[in-house]
Amino acid sequence: MPHSSDIRFLLNDEEITLSELPATRTLLDYLRIERRLTGTKEGCAEGDCGACTVLIGRLQNGALRYETVNACIRFLASLNGCHIVTVEHLCGPDGRLHPVQQAMVEHHGSQCGFCTPGFVMSLYALWMETPQPSETQIETALQGNLCRCTGYAPIIRAALAVNEYDTPANDYLTRERETLTARLDAMRQNGRIETGPEDDRAILPADLDDLGKVLGAHPKATIVAGSTDVGLWVTKFLRPISPVVFITHLEELKSVELTDEALTIGAGVTYSEAEAAMREAFPHLGPYWERIAGWQVRNMGTIGGNIANGSPIGDTPPVLIALGAEVTLQKAEGRRSLALEDFFIDYGEQDRESGDFVASIRIPRPAPGQIDAAYKISKRRDEDISSVAAGFSLTVQQGRISAARLAFGGMAATPKRAAAAEAALVGQEWNEAAFEAAAEALSQDFEPLSDWRASAEYRMLVAQNLLRRFFLEHDADTSGKPRLEVA
Repeated sequence: MPHSSDIRFLLNDEEITLSELPATRTLLDYLRIERRLTGTKEGCAEGDCGACTVLIGRLQNGALRYETVNACIRFLASLNGCHIVTVEHLCGPDGRLHPVQQAMVEHHGSQCGFCTPGFVMSLYALWMETPQPSETQIETALQGNLCRCTGYAPIIRAALAVNEYDTPANDYLTRERETLTARLDAMRQNGRIETGPEDDRAILPADLDDLGKVLGAHPKATIVAGSTDVGLWVTKFLRPISPVVFITHLEELKSVELTDEALTIGAGVTYSEAEAAMREAFPHLGPYWERIAGWQVRNMGTIGGNIANGSPIGDTPPVLIALGAEVTLQKAEGRRSLALEDFFIDYGEQDRESGDFVASIRIPRPAPGQIDAAYKISKRRDEDISSVAAGFSLTVQQGRISAARLAFGGMAATPKRAAAAEAALVGQEWNEAAFEAAAEALSQDFEPLSDWRASAEYRMLVAQNLLRRFFLEHDADTSGKPRLEVA
């Protein structure tokens, strides 16, 4: 199999080839330090503030699709074959301001200006997808952008007005889409790419079989998909992670299959790519999905990565465990599947043999009588890490609870089911007393820790109250309407 050491991409309108590129070189450092494209700012260096937002175009199934990402935690080597668009590339007709920039000027959407390029890029991506967005759509697009002086009202007014200045049909990325697609297609490389020095090595496998071979040869390699967590290992903790095996480009890990029986998601599918299927198969996860980080992180982060990382406060494991999800692990020798709850052994320890990687996640669709809910408690509503996350799935038949799956994150060293609380519910009539007993039984299931996000006492009370909330939201009075509606 041919190997290459070149990473190739488009930067605005320029074709770039970089040889021996270190694995941990971030896109932000490359743009600012090497290319002097200083419109892209460094604010937090952890994907939280959005000042470094750029657009990344990637070919998927022959189509060129653009999305916002955080340049501060995105590794440049992962962008092989992509189109990187920075704020410097924006331009309106005859060299005038781009419509998004003009709207920001007219509606006073900028004050100190530090965060402005990031806001402009997020609004640009939104405008191309949704030229006439609602305020809710704007707020969702701006979840990952923080402003400390202007306030968000004028920025939202600017977003509502962009289409008054021009339409996406006249934008460069729309007009030149065919040409850009052809240029990126011509840059495709067959075979594995290995680049960078030995102590900062990047490996891009050619395909899924090659990934198995790479991990067989480098069992302690760091697998990186969206880098929304691993990026911080580098920018905040200065942790060596070589060799790094990038998998974002592997189309075989990008499948989303929805049948009458289950939703099966490849480990390389991002939160954004999975959202439509998740909402269709599991409507209760729609509002929950919007609470996962911000738009940029949802465009980068993968469900497989969130699971493989094994964090006790990951957003997806509790709700997927409650739904009875299975994870499929693969290596050069073959595949094996196990219940997602069994994948997590202890803090920082998962059931992965040498050379294993997460290949896919299968989530059974709800059965008749199944009632599902997902909850996230955090200090901020948007773009924040959970203090407590919970997924509940109960089956109720003729007024009696026949099955219960209650899973929590943030309550133990791993995402974990609440066995005692489940036992308190199964076989009981659907009533308040049963849920009170289950809430009390949680103290047998968990001994949560105190940290800067929440105290142990707070976490336990929240977990108990979420069970009470679940009962109140789904208990029906004689009119068939819930007694309590919670936003």
